[in-house]
Amino acid sequence: MRSSYLHRLLVLVMLGVMSSCTSFFYQPTAPRRARLGEETPTTTSLRQLPEAREKIVAAVYKFRDLTGQYKQSETGTGFSTAVTQGTTNILLKAMEESGWFIPIERENVSNLLNERKIVRSSVAQFKDGENLPPLLFAGIILEGGVVSYDANIITGGGGLQYFSAGGSTQYRQDRVTVYLRAVATKTGKILKTIYTSKTILSQTVNASLFRYVTFKRLLEAETGLTTTEPGQMAVTEAIEKAVEGLIIEGVRDGLWVPSDSSAVAMQKVLEAYDTEKSRMTETDVYGMRPEVGAPRLTIQPYSGLMRYSGDYARHTIRGTYGVSADVYFTPNVGIQASGSSGVLASEGAFSNRITTLEGNLLFRLTPYQRWSSLLFAGAGLVTRTGRSPLDWQGNRAVQAQGGVGIQYTPKGVLGFRTTIAYHQPFSDDLDGITAGTRNDYYLRATLGVTLNIGRRMSARTTVTPLRK
Repeated sequence: MRSSYLHRLLVLVMLGVMSSCTSFFYQPTAPRRARLGEETPTTTSLRQLPEAREKIVAAVYKFRDLTGQYKQSETGTGFSTAVTQGTTNILLKAMEESGWFIPIERENVSNLLNERKIVRSSVAQFKDGENLPPLLFAGIILEGGVVSYDANIITGGGGLQYFSAGGSTQYRQDRVTVYLRAVATKTGKILKTIYTSKTILSQTVNASLFRYVTFKRLLEAETGLTTTEPGQMAVTEAIEKAVEGLIIEGVRDGLWVPSDSSAVAMQKVLEAYDTEKSRMTETDVYGMRPEVGAPRLTIQPYSGLMRYSGDYARHTIRGTYGVSADVYFTPNVGIQASGSSGVLASEGAFSNRITTLEGNLLFRLTPYQRWSSLLFAGAGLVTRTGRSPLDWQGNRAVQAQGGVGIQYTPKGVLGFRTTIAYHQPFSDDLDGITAGTRNDYYLRATLGVTLNIGRRMSARTTVTPLRK
């Protein structure tokens, strides 16, 4: 007995170490020295842009957090802002990293002007003092800001506990949005506007054990890991992506020109950018792209298993088969008609063949994805039959049913669907006897092949050609 518990404990410890190896090897148990700031993946691509023929003198007066969003916590909203307040500095750094701009100081220009006055008054005391050179003026002004911070656009998780031993995981995804525009100083014309976004992921993984291993010996163990993507890094990457897009689209529209030696490289960058932008026209806010067309009509022959639960104690599993047809009014919503035949049985007590006719309201969560979840509910008729599914015998009972399913639809007309449903007849006579206070019911699990007819394409798959 003791060796069995030790074996289980060893397995749990191994799983805990595997699930939280990051926290095990990088535990912040000691102070760490200051270091240079981390870079985002976009920083590298920003530096690798082809050279400009002539750098652009650009000014940034204020690139602010326009969201007013406060940081959320488990205890409520605090007074700390969700978005960093140093977005102007991040933008100036991104402009410098790109190599296409000459940033000039405008955010605190009053400090600069005061210092120049001090220098002039000091130089004026000397007869041969040199005059200060004039300040650079900007050809363009970069405006915009962080326009939104959307919290909890996706949340979820999962877990499993068995005899006080198990684990769980949770995740949350936020989203930050940046707008950047270039304004000509001579005319005030808005030359170009760029829109970018970045998600912020938070994850929690934990495992625990709470069990009596022997008499008066209680074992309790837990481990876990929580990671949150830094919001400042997400804002930095979104701003860097906006600067990169501003440069590339400006070159495409003839606002600025790459050097002669980098013309070929810039053409490749333009092609890659156009491909990315075309892909984004098909992408929704959750990062999903249409993979298949949503069918208008689906026909599915299926087979499966049924499990009876009623007045007899033994719950026996028997087979079932049937066919269903779905008609969709929208990509998500449709109606389903289904007919099936199967056996309800309790070993050693009874075995009855039944036929069901069902009508359901069907909801498809992700109609344009290969993997799609299904929800359905409705009503129908159930009756006992003879050898033939059409040989109806006994009383017909009205039933209500509901269930969930998963459908996989590769490119083509064929797909696969599996479902599990709960059926509640409004009768206690399915097993041939009437006893107790509750009606008989049964569970049904099915697996079948779907024939998809009449594809409905997503509006996002119609891509507008980019202007060259």
